[in-house]
Amino acid sequence: MADSDNDNDNDYWKANIRLVTICLVIWAVVSFGFGILLRPLLAGIEIGGTDLGFWFAQQGSIYVFLILIFVYAVAMNGIDKKFGVQED
Repeated sequence: MADSDNDNDNDYWKANIRLVTICLVIWAVVSFGFGILLRPLLAGIEIGGTDLGFWFAQQGSIYVFLILIFVYAVAMNGIDKKFGVQED
């Protein structure tokens, strides 16, 4: 019985860490990748009166971060329900 509980706990945390890792990678690619590394490539594309690289650096990464917060909350609720640790 204790082994199955331990396996369930380990699976829960693996799912949690996987989700956090995916969210952080997406945020890093958008903020650092698009805003800094790929900015020269995105300079020719205009959005809102400025180039796309500048937009990602100034606003896009913030919007993506806010979206990731909501995605994380919804996904964690699903993971919690799957492993039976949801809040009532």
